[in-house]
Amino acid sequence: MNKGRQLSFLEAIREAQEQILERDSRAFVLGEDVGVYGGGFGATKGLIEKFPDRVLETPISEAAMTGVAMGSAILGKRPIMEIQFSDFLTVAMDPLVNQIAKIAYTSCGTMTAPVVIRAASGGGTGAGTQHSQSLEAWFAHVPGLHVVIPSNPYDAKGLLMAAVASPDPVLVLEPKSLYRTVGNVPEEPYEVDLGKVKVLQEGNDLTIIALGAMLPLVQEALEGLPYQVTLVDPVTVSPLDRHGLLEAAMKTDKTLVVTESYGDFGVAAEIMASLVELGYRGRLKRLTSLFSPIPAAQSLESQVRPSVDNIRQTIEEFYRED
Repeated sequence: MNKGRQLSFLEAIREAQEQILERDSRAFVLGEDVGVYGGGFGATKGLIEKFPDRVLETPISEAAMTGVAMGSAILGKRPIMEIQFSDFLTVAMDPLVNQIAKIAYTSCGTMTAPVVIRAASGGGTGAGTQHSQSLEAWFAHVPGLHVVIPSNPYDAKGLLMAAVASPDPVLVLEPKSLYRTVGNVPEEPYEVDLGKVKVLQEGNDLTIIALGAMLPLVQEALEGLPYQVTLVDPVTVSPLDRHGLLEAAMKTDKTLVVTESYGDFGVAAEIMASLVELGYRGRLKRLTSLFSPIPAAQSLESQVRPSVDNIRQTIEEFYRED
């Protein structure tokens, strides 16, 4: 296994798709500009040259392409659909939420629609109000739909391969602010477990649960701080590994949850409620984006999303309150 090879987040996604297409004749890629252009961010670059019959350029209609993906999945195909910005999933809410997520239930298991949807998510790039949202809480609220968020190139590849192998529809929300980050990615195919947390380090002072793009910010914020931290990546938003999160939280008497999505009615709130219901009695805090549309100006956007500085400040607050 070549553990030392470095790929960017985008390169890892592209390699995963290429290996899936090589290994599984049922798989195909579809979406706007996924062919010659190579995808909105370049994640499908070169695939149409290698697989000309299995890369489908679609019209600019997220609802239509989602319907095509659903129908093909019901008939036995394994579609990997790219939505250029996760915000555009709003146009495909009916086929995604009312059909794909529910077809196994409404057909008493006689039909399934194992569609994989890739979507660039979150802010950090100055892309503006309709191109920078973190909407994972919406989709995690839908039974039958799995929601995952990779935080590094290794997981970006492994989660996508696991999603295509899953019998259930999976929404892969890719933090676009991480697309150019680099990490170790094995060349051979592999899968990252869906529905299982990752404990990246262990410490006795504080537990931090950080999702997606927030994880590298937390890691940077911890540099130079004197605390021994248990650091947890939930990886999968739905189904949420509640017991895995509890086990990690129980290592300390303080837990901080950091998400890019909003605190109001959000994923951080669900994690905190789950910990309390399962018996955690430590102190809990959350740090999330402000409840505001995401500004286009990066100077303002940086004030809305959690930053390295306010992660540090929130950690320090835990200890000032002792």
